[in-house]
Formats: sequence, C-alpha cells, structure tokens
Amino acid sequence: MQPKYKRILLKLSGEALSGNKSGGFDPFNPAVIEQYANDIKLVTDQGIQVAIVIGGGNIYRGMNESESGIERAHGDYMGMLATMINGMAMQAMLEKIGVFTRLQSAIKMEQIAEPYIRRRAMRHLEKGRVVIFGAGTGNPYFTTDTAGSLRAIEIKADVILKGTRVDGIYTADPEKDPTATRYDKISFQECISKGLKVMDMTAFTLCMENKLPIIVFDMNKPGNLLKLVEGEAVGTLVS
Repeated sequence: MQPKYKRILLKLSGEALSGNKSGGFDPFNPAVIEQYANDIKLVTDQGIQVAIVIGGGNIYRGMNESESGIERAHGDYMGMLATMINGMAMQAMLEKIGVFTRLQSAIKMEQIAEPYIRRRAMRHLEKGRVVIFGAGTGNPYFTTDTAGSLRAIEIKADVILKGTRVDGIYTADPEKDPTATRYDKISFQECISKGLKVMDMTAFTLCMENKLPIIVFDMNKPGNLLKLVEGEAVGTLVS
C-alpha cells in the first residue's frame, strides 16, 4: 500500500512515556518506550521520514510559580532539559532495534546532541534517519506543542501526528464525561469556536496559518501509527 504521507512530525507527551505509573520519581515505563519505538520502526520501514518532538511532563511540569517558588522562565528551562532526557531515552530504544537516529537540541549541548540546524535535520530525514528534536524552541514561555508545530513547518512535514492516551478529539473530556462523542474530522475554526483543547493557542494558530493538518490519535494502541500513515481513518483530523 502506498503511504499517504512522505514526512511526518510525531508529537508525543512526556506523561505518556511513564505509562500509568504514579508516585515516586520513575519517569519511564520501558514497555511504553519499546512499543513506541517498534511502531516508529514499522513506519520508517515503509520509507516514511519521521521527526519526533517529546514533551517533558513525566520529569518536570511547568509549575505555578507561587506554589513552587521557581520563576516561570527558570522552570521552563528545567522542562527543556527534561525533553532532552526523554529524547535520549527514545533514541536509545530506537537504536537498540536498528533504527538510525539523530538527536538535535535547541540549546547547545555538544556532548549529547547536535545543535538544531534546519537544513541538517532535513538532510538526515532524506537519508532515512529519525530526527528527535529536543529542548523545545530553546525559549521559555513556549510549550513543546509550539515547538512541534514550529519544527513541522520548518522541515515541511505533511502532517503533525499528536499521539495521546485518547483516540481523538471529543465533544468533552471522555475520561470525565461518558456521554462525550468523538469527531472524525473537524476544522480549525470549529475547534476554536467550540473551545476544544487540541494544542495551546500559539501552536494551534501556527498550524492553522500554515495549513498544516493535525491528527490526534491513540499512540498507546500498537499498530495505530502505521494504519494512520497508510491512510486509514484513525483518530481525529483537524484541517
């Protein structure tokens, strides 16, 4: 089957990497990272170019300054370092199963990652390497959703695939409201008018202005990623 997309940006939340663990500092669930890596390999084996942005919420979430005593900018830099830890974990798992990768950082850390250089990232993708973008945009006050949207536009990705724990966008939070129904397709304008939280507003507006579609899907179901890139109706398409 001919894949629907040639180049994708996969946006993963940091929380997803911990599985359903809670309590204590144990941010990684190896089974979850292994499943993600295997799913990504299935896609790269089809010749699809894959870039990844991972959040850092399993290690450090931007906290309320008044509660934590840590000012926002300082906390955001801590979050950027957390994304690098997650990026290294994903890189290690991908390389363990034979996928060539490159980790690029928006903040200089020569010993562990290349600096983010757009043209170099695109060259890696053309050579079939998975490129993992770490450290967000390199600036505080921007989320990893915004970093994902920005990188996707820069590298000319065909689509952003937002892998979450739910299987799409619902009329309400399906974990809280059992009557919530799922959208198969929805427009950017509808998402805004209905107040649906797909990404933060900066990230969402970037995608809308650049006509970059977003698909929200359940990454925790093995094989979903491959089905999606082959054109099956998985998750919710925002376009």
